[in-house]
Amino acid sequence: MPLMRLALVLSLGAAVSLGVTRFAYGLLLPPMRDNLGWSYTLAGTMNTVNAVGYLLGALLTPVLMRRLGPSRLFLWGSWLATLLMALAGFLVEPGPLLAQRLTAGVLSAFQFISGGLLAARLAARDAERGSLLLGLYYGGAGLGIVASALAVPPLLHAAAAQAHAWAWAWWGLALLCALASVFMAWPARVLDERSGPSNAAAPAAPGRPPARLRDMGWLLLGYGLFGAGYIGYMTFSVALLREQGLSAAGITSYFTLLGVAVFVAPRVWAGLFDRERGGGAFARLSALLAVAALLPALASGWMVAVASGLLFGLSFLSVVASTTAFVRHNLPATQWARGISGFTICFAVGHIVGPVLTGFISDGPGGLARGLVFSSAALALGAAFAWRQRPL
Repeated sequence: MPLMRLALVLSLGAAVSLGVTRFAYGLLLPPMRDNLGWSYTLAGTMNTVNAVGYLLGALLTPVLMRRLGPSRLFLWGSWLATLLMALAGFLVEPGPLLAQRLTAGVLSAFQFISGGLLAARLAARDAERGSLLLGLYYGGAGLGIVASALAVPPLLHAAAAQAHAWAWAWWGLALLCALASVFMAWPARVLDERSGPSNAAAPAAPGRPPARLRDMGWLLLGYGLFGAGYIGYMTFSVALLREQGLSAAGITSYFTLLGVAVFVAPRVWAGLFDRERGGGAFARLSALLAVAALLPALASGWMVAVASGLLFGLSFLSVVASTTAFVRHNLPATQWARGISGFTICFAVGHIVGPVLTGFISDGPGGLARGLVFSSAALALGAAFAWRQRPL
């Protein structure tokens, strides 16, 4: 089978579950906050609630994969997430919007984790290009970021005369999710036919005891801090650049270039994932993220924004891919689903804390710049923890 084409189309799952369903909120936050009178704490709480849903989804995903198989869960998660994106355009009160973000988080976890397992199975079919194929799946989130960056500003402009112009952006993004869901049926069907039912509940290989989560403790701690740090940047960076006076065209180009960097990152880091079997790849990438998050807090201007966005885009979803690469290197295939779910749960816990804490800090002295300093510190500490992780 054309494995590269399968990986690219499969990557639309990451485009929907992360690039659009989660990260496009950063583009919509400024107009929604202005229109609805939100504080930064409430704006951050929206993503915290989304992370709570993601944690619930991560806990439920192994059970559902055993019952439904990863391919069906992958597709159902995508279509239901599409419906929720459309629903967001009809909601204006904080309560219903919080419920929408919560449910979207659950569905995002269903789709992203099951897609990660399918990507790991695909990578196992080609030992030489396994890390590249795996990275392409996570890099697909860049497609969603680019699509959001190009779609949201024109939609906001076209609907400027409407009472809630941002609602049209939600509906436009829902249409993009629906188109992606149509194409994703092909890789889901092929991988399901070739792989059979999910092996999430299969026993470990004879003579090899199941890996314990505590054996991966340093990397799990680092991943939790990554979840807290990166989402603060993705939630509030656009709002900070807007406060600093960056034009709408400048913000669009910043977010577009960030997405392009996410998409090309797999080719940049594939060799690193092949060489590193411990926490080294994670640590290096998280350290780069700490620098990227700190740049707009220290200086302003389009060049600073672009440098920050490119560095962040090259690194942040590659951190996620590095944890799946760690699972592939250190666990038998029968434990891949368990390992991926364990990392996802730790990530979700950090994801819960990050946005609301960053928003709370941003409401105080120093504003959004100080909030991004907190994000940078969390990422740097996560890198230090991950550096101590040895191969199993």
